[in-house]
Amino acid sequence: MVTGELKKKIDALWTEFWTGGITNPLTVIEQITFLIFVRLLDVNEARDENRLKRSGVEFKRRFNADEQELRWSQFRHLGADEMLPLVRDRVFPHFRKASVGTTFAEFMKDAQLMIQKPSLLVKAVNMINDLPLTSGDTKGDLYEYLLGKLTTAGINGQFRTPRHIIRLMVDMLEPKPTDVISDPSCGTGGFLVETMNYLLENHTSPEAVMEETDPDTGKTEKTFTGDLLEDHWTHIRNDMFHGFDFDATMLRIAAMNMMLHGVDNPDIHYQDTLSNSFPERFPKSASEGFDIVLANPPFKGSLDFEDVHAGLLRQVKTKKTELLFLVLILRMLKTGGRSATIVPDGVLFGSSTAHVALRKLLVDHNQLEAVISLPSGVFKPYAGVSTGILVFTKGGRTDDVFFYDVEADGYSLDDKRDPIEANDLPDCITAWRNRDPKRDTDRKQKAFFVPADDIREANFDLSLSRYKERVYEEQEYDPPKLILKRMKTLNGDIAKDLAELEGMLG
Repeated sequence: MVTGELKKKIDALWTEFWTGGITNPLTVIEQITFLIFVRLLDVNEARDENRLKRSGVEFKRRFNADEQELRWSQFRHLGADEMLPLVRDRVFPHFRKASVGTTFAEFMKDAQLMIQKPSLLVKAVNMINDLPLTSGDTKGDLYEYLLGKLTTAGINGQFRTPRHIIRLMVDMLEPKPTDVISDPSCGTGGFLVETMNYLLENHTSPEAVMEETDPDTGKTEKTFTGDLLEDHWTHIRNDMFHGFDFDATMLRIAAMNMMLHGVDNPDIHYQDTLSNSFPERFPKSASEGFDIVLANPPFKGSLDFEDVHAGLLRQVKTKKTELLFLVLILRMLKTGGRSATIVPDGVLFGSSTAHVALRKLLVDHNQLEAVISLPSGVFKPYAGVSTGILVFTKGGRTDDVFFYDVEADGYSLDDKRDPIEANDLPDCITAWRNRDPKRDTDRKQKAFFVPADDIREANFDLSLSRYKERVYEEQEYDPPKLILKRMKTLNGDIAKDLAELEGMLG
């Protein structure tokens, strides 16, 4: 978690961009991302140089002998008037070239330095130089804090999913280090990053330790990688994570987010996954489909039928993106693969032919496992839309569906989203892990099961309110005559007090 002095530094950096004329939060984060990448190029170069001195192991250099002035450690000492043209005209073209063969190569070709004020660039470089980008998990937390400053939704219904909601979904699916995982609308990469955090927390043992020397400070850090490094690290860093989005800026940010969280080469691609251009063949590691798909697809916006992949329209004929994405996710999953997907409440109870067909597809031809109802303020300040989480498995059959009524998520449900004590999420996970369809039948509780036949009889309605039994406490009131008597007495007392006050005033 970013607190104290580090938080002040990031806030100060943000303020400098704002006062320097760059006020779009996405542009600010993009520019900071570029500068972070430039610094990390130099950090990695220095680390490899130190390794070469110690062990004689050669490496592919990022900077030739005549390009040393383009390194962060060199140009950061320049004055404002010298630094701006160097970074704009030479460093940026160089790091676009240096990113060839990496995740960044696909969308760094049009990267531009938007900073026009020389003094702003100097301040930004100095501030980023002071950030702990080489110290363990801090760099990932730092970037997540930056992303938390994205407080407006995009025109296509894009907005950042709260970290604790993502973690709820990841905890419900319990990914394994051998899985292949995707997000078809990855945005800033939050689902993929939180999956990485889950794996580190749940599949790491302290027996194996990786030591690295920080080239900036000379200090040796120990990173406990354990089982992940020993058995699955290559898969995790190169083949596990696959993200798609049609916003190049978001993809840059997602790639940096993954890299700062230890995934060296995530498969992050520019792609409208609903369109005809979506590739028929998945990445080699997911040749039969993905093991897990986590998603919060765009809620608003629609497409022309001509632009939508025919395979999706054969299942559900609609222009609504929230329905098409669910069909897409089923198509992306391998048989037995699982998904947790956020949907607007309309998907759960909409009466159109497409809505009913989609829900019928989930219940009758796949295994719908859970419907988690979320309170309407969860996505504020982005949007006040009421949402739910669908958990399902491709194939199989649905016998019973787990429902849970989340009424509080640990934060106020207004635009401020301040921390509060009430929080149903831990209980939701506990109820999910201990679920039993034969036992959990009381629909007055927060967690309960509904048989699939009941859902079919309700025209495949999946809204929690359709099945939840509310308990109402009977209120007792005094008889009207007694209330009226009290009111007359009160009015008499008021008249008496007014008369006394009038007498005092003469």
